[in-house]
Amino acid sequence: MRAQCTTAAGGRTITIGAFEKYLAAGRERRHDPAWKADYRATRPKVERKIGHLMRRRHGGRRARMRGQAKIAADFGLLAAAHNLARLAVLGITHTTGGWTAAPA
Repeated sequence: MRAQCTTAAGGRTITIGAFEKYLAAGRERRHDPAWKADYRATRPKVERKIGHLMRRRHGGRRARMRGQAKIAADFGLLAAAHNLARLAVLGITHTTGGWTAAPA
C-alpha cells in the first residue's frame, strides 16, 4: 500500500497530536442520540449570539484598533456590553445583597 500513499523515498510519516484521544472521544460521542439532541438545542442559540456580535452595528467584523491585545480587549468589552444588555432585558439586577431576578 506504500505505493498508493507516497512516491517519496523515505515514505510518509504521520504524527498524532497530544489531544488525539479527546478528539477521538468526541467523534464517538457525536453518535449518541442524547448528545445530538443537546447539540441541536444549543447550537442555534450560540450561533445566533455570535451573529449578533458580528453585525455591523456592533463593529464585530472589523477591528477599530491595531494589535491583538487591544483587539481582544475591545471584543471582550463588546461581549460584556452585549451580555449586560441581555441581563437587563431578562430583568436581572444587582443590589447590595447580590443579583436578583425580576418577579415573573
